[in-house]
Amino acid sequence: MRHFLTLKDLSSEELRGLITRASELKRNKRDLPTRELLRSRCMVMIFEKSSTRTRVSFEVACAHFGGTSIFLSPGDSQMSRGESLSDTARIVSSMADLIVMRTGAHSRVTTMAEHSTIPVINALSDEFHPCQLLADLQTFNEHRGDISGAQVAFVGDGRSNVCHSWINAAAMMGFSLRVGAPGAYQPDSKILDGAKPNCQIVDSVAEAVEGADLVITDTWAGMGQEEEKARRIRDLSPFQINSEAMALAAPSAIFMHCLPAYRGQEVTADVIDGSQSVVWDEAENRLHAQKALIELLVTQ
Repeated sequence: MRHFLTLKDLSSEELRGLITRASELKRNKRDLPTRELLRSRCMVMIFEKSSTRTRVSFEVACAHFGGTSIFLSPGDSQMSRGESLSDTARIVSSMADLIVMRTGAHSRVTTMAEHSTIPVINALSDEFHPCQLLADLQTFNEHRGDISGAQVAFVGDGRSNVCHSWINAAAMMGFSLRVGAPGAYQPDSKILDGAKPNCQIVDSVAEAVEGADLVITDTWAGMGQEEEKARRIRDLSPFQINSEAMALAAPSAIFMHCLPAYRGQEVTADVIDGSQSVVWDEAENRLHAQKALIELLVTQ
């Protein structure tokens, strides 16, 4: 029994294997050998933050594997009345077979894992979004091949959970990552320290995207940051990804965004809806990558 709280819960070899397996499952969405994988098993989804892609992809994955799922929103469990995470973990893990948690502070999902007797998957925390990276890496591999040796640019809020997970990926997969972000929005130094020399921090869009094979951005005001939205838009507006920025990347560069996207803020419509954008494949791949992850966790 093992958990998936960050990409570092996998070895580099396992991560590469998951990417390959995800594409295999994508080619055969009703893969016969896995159709009964979760038969008579139940996945409990504890989502303390709203979701579209994450919720749909996990519930569909469970259905494809023949399992059942239970969705708990913030008001659906006794945690909303003060029951502890540790008690919830013990109770849910005594009945179910897999916990998928989407939460705020990363310490909440680590506490859930510490007290659970079944695998716990981090479906998003404030610090990391490893499930998104599985889909992103799969998408790059399908469009451009092995990411090892590639030049990747993340532009915008470098303290976002997506950026932190890209930093983890750079060290594990052997590519170069340039993060373009203003000073107050640069990545957590502790996370960055674990990825040197694969990561470089720059303070302009041009420096970040020059010659990049992949350009990534994310919303400037994530869940829980709504009160900071006006300030964040003001601070991050020089870091918009537009056609001028993409022109500085490699001619074959692709564009990714984990969604939801706000056209005219972090990215212009002509980029996200243009020929270099792979965001729709990236979104669909959440399903296939998570199926590969579930398969790994429940068959260990």
